Amino acid sequence: MLQIAEIFYTIQGEGTWTGTPAVFVRLAGCNLSCDFCDTDYSLKRVMSLADVVAAVRDASPTCPMVVLTGGEPFAQAESLALVDALRRDGRRVHIESNGTIAAPLPADVWLCVSPKERVDARMAARANEAKLIVDDRVPEEHLSLFPHLSTVLLQPEGNKARNVRIAMEYAQAHPERFRLSLQTHKFIGIP
Repeated sequence: MLQIAEIFYTIQGEGTWTGTPAVFVRLAGCNLSCDFCDTDYSLKRVMSLADVVAAVRDASPTCPMVVLTGGEPFAQAESLALVDALRRDGRRVHIESNGTIAAPLPADVWLCVSPKERVDARMAARANEAKLIVDDRVPEEHLSLFPHLSTVLLQPEGNKARNVRIAMEYAQAHPERFRLSLQTHKFIGIP
C-alpha cells in the first residue's frame, strides 16, 4: 500500500521538462524537515498499486509522463513497485528526489535530484538532472556530487526576488554549466 498526498494532471513547472504535460503522483511523507518546503505532502489516503495506476489513467488516459514526487518518494517501500507498475502501463516515469535514499532505477526513468542536507553518492551519480535550491545563497557544497552533468539547475526558493537575483547572477557568472529554473506553475496559478 502507498501513502498518497495527491494525484493530479498538470504540466511540469520546473526543470528540464518545464511545460510538459504530466500526471503528478505526490507520495506522502519525507525523511527531511526543510524549513523552506512549500509542499503539502501530508497523508490524504492509502492506495494499492493498482488503485494508483487506475488514478493515473483517470487523471489522463493518454499522457505518457508521470512524475513521482513528495516529500520523498523513496521514503516509501513500495515506490519501486509503483515505478514498475507505471512503466508496465506504458508511462514514462520521472522522479523528483532529495537523493538521500538509494534506489536502483531502470535506465529509462528520469531522476531529478534536489539535494538538501545530504545525498547518497549512488543517487547523485544516477541523476539525470540536479536542481539546487537557492535560499540566500547557491549551495555550492553539492556541486561536486554532479560532475557528470553538464547543466545544473538553480531554483530560487519561493521565487523570492532576492533568491531569483542570486540564482540569475550565479548562472550569468557561470553560463557554461548553470541555468535558472523558476517555478513556472506558481506564476500561472496551477498545482
